[in-house]
Amino acid sequence: MGRIIPLLLAIILQVQGWAQIKALVGGTLIDGYGGTPLRNSVIIIEGERIKTIGQIGQVQIPVGAEIISTEGMSVLPGLWDMHVHLMINGHSDYTHWDKTYINEFEKVIMPSSAHQLLLAGITSARDLGAPLQASISVRNRINKGEIPGPTMYMSGPFIQKKPYPGTEAFRWGVNGDKDARLKVQQLAKAGVDCIKLIDQDEMTDAEYLAVVDEAHKNNLRVVAHAHRPDEIRRGLKAGVDCFEHTGLAAAPEYPADIIAMIKERTAKMSLGPLFWTPTVEGLYNYEYLRDNPEQLDNTSWHLGLPDSIIADIKQSIKYPGRLSYFGLNPLRKPTLETKVNQLKNAGVVLLIGTDSGIPMKFHSQSTWNELDVWVNKFGFDPMYAIRGATYWPAVAMGVEKDFGTISEGKYADIIAVKGDVLRHIALLQRVDVVIKKGKQYK
Repeated sequence: MGRIIPLLLAIILQVQGWAQIKALVGGTLIDGYGGTPLRNSVIIIEGERIKTIGQIGQVQIPVGAEIISTEGMSVLPGLWDMHVHLMINGHSDYTHWDKTYINEFEKVIMPSSAHQLLLAGITSARDLGAPLQASISVRNRINKGEIPGPTMYMSGPFIQKKPYPGTEAFRWGVNGDKDARLKVQQLAKAGVDCIKLIDQDEMTDAEYLAVVDEAHKNNLRVVAHAHRPDEIRRGLKAGVDCFEHTGLAAAPEYPADIIAMIKERTAKMSLGPLFWTPTVEGLYNYEYLRDNPEQLDNTSWHLGLPDSIIADIKQSIKYPGRLSYFGLNPLRKPTLETKVNQLKNAGVVLLIGTDSGIPMKFHSQSTWNELDVWVNKFGFDPMYAIRGATYWPAVAMGVEKDFGTISEGKYADIIAVKGDVLRHIALLQRVDVVIKKGKQYK
């Protein structure tokens, strides 16, 4: 009897080990590096990480491994969305939303948004603006496996010259360069992953330069708004790492001096790439959504939200054509493709990000729509767009050794979708398989 118990224990441990091994078999692998896809692929996952990659007939599948058929599927790295707002979820009235639900952000709304992102195939995301405690708490709970969601990179509160009335919980003003440094130090000590800088054209030179310098001293990347020309000029002068958006102004293109500054920056190879998240989908698709509001009835965005909040969101977007948020859209939309191509041609590395959570833009839908606009409206190569949602975001956040591509030793963040996404990028609206750090969520 004394020998049987250890034997049983060994068998149990062996079975548990097998249960941690997965084999994705048969799909066409798009690994994120940009090369030729690997057909009839086999990916062996042990625990949280990728062990082996090869093809059927070349890779031995471990006995007892869980086999996940990816026949007829495109297999690719889990997507990144580099500009989301977990604290909002499509409601059209920010003032009402913030006042009514701020106490629900941490426990209800942000976890709901994170779960929706994950099931849409987003296994990593950058959240750019939310209360500090809620941001850190939600990120840490996801990392501990307490709630489902992407690996989150949190900025916490915006840093700007002066917060808008009623937004002080997630917008921090600065008063002088010393205060700017103290604010950054406070965020760094709390454990944020990056710094979000906005309205830098309203700051003194000393203030915005201090924000960027102090962030870099604390090994934090700086993400800055690019709505107005002087925000871009000052951001480039200060050395920010990534710009967001394509501009509030209706000017048909970026001024020549800004493009010259961008080219000068991108030519400095020692500084690494200059990243830019254009977030075009929300503006580009507004008119279509206004005229075809049936898409708003997709219940995927209801996940994790109580009926009362769902009803409130629905009421706020009942008349899509009346939303003041998109009032300038007829002037701004025609400029988007020109500006994005200016950036691309100037050597900027473009990243997929969506501003997900803005009016009528839900976390369960936004990311694939951004990819679709890049490919089917702007004519970008599908592989370029996919790399902007996989490889390059990981590089931008300095985590490319562990994330962003499907390769041996990296975390097993993998999605699969039926069909050929290089021919039909919109297939990503229905992701069939979602694996994050080796755990299958869908």
